[in-house]
Amino acid sequence: MTKTAERRYTYEDLSGLMSLMSGDEKHGPAATSTLDALWVLYDRVLRVTPERMDDPERDRFLLSKGHGPMAYYAVLAAKSFVPVEWLPGFGSYDSPLGHHPDRVLVPGAEIGSGSLGHGLPIAVGTALGLRAQGLHEPAVWVLVGDAELDEGSNHEAIAYAGPAGLDRLHTVVIDNSSASHARPGGIAARFEAAGWSVESVDGRDHEALYEAFTAPHPGRPRVVIARVEPKSA
Repeated sequence: MTKTAERRYTYEDLSGLMSLMSGDEKHGPAATSTLDALWVLYDRVLRVTPERMDDPERDRFLLSKGHGPMAYYAVLAAKSFVPVEWLPGFGSYDSPLGHHPDRVLVPGAEIGSGSLGHGLPIAVGTALGLRAQGLHEPAVWVLVGDAELDEGSNHEAIAYAGPAGLDRLHTVVIDNSSASHARPGGIAARFEAAGWSVESVDGRDHEALYEAFTAPHPGRPRVVIARVEPKSA
């Protein structure tokens, strides 16, 4: 019997996958703001596949922006980390796809997230741990929201990573103008002052995202600030 070929999903399929998820806690705007950055990372940048989830040499992706993980789940389903059949149960009592990702339940999730401000410090620790183990190829990626940067834990992580020269550490900041304490250009200036390699791009432009994600930054951690439309009420 001929095995049925596995369907290959594209970016155009993501809205349909997201539409399978419903519920009062889906945080749609928070999710859709991350969709393009997540897709470019998983489709073209990250060295991780469902077959390599336990490979020590894999890249690590940490979702710190834990509110509204619908886009994350849609991308994981599109890339065969989780079954598409799980999506309609999103947020239900017996579903592995909770309102915040659980690394024990969601294949491919590196951390449990939801409490804002934790992901970047964990990413710093992950990069340090890989360095200590002599694993110099894996890249560590963390996606944060601009409002998360109000948290003091992130300030300490930013201040430490630059002088430590964690050049395998990459941060994507989704800037949808939702931060309470922000000023124009303040995100970039904050990272630059701490010695990071910094670039701001249109967060809906896939080629601009890809070029920013893959730009060389020897000796320095990298941050890409992806500007998207302001979050609506």
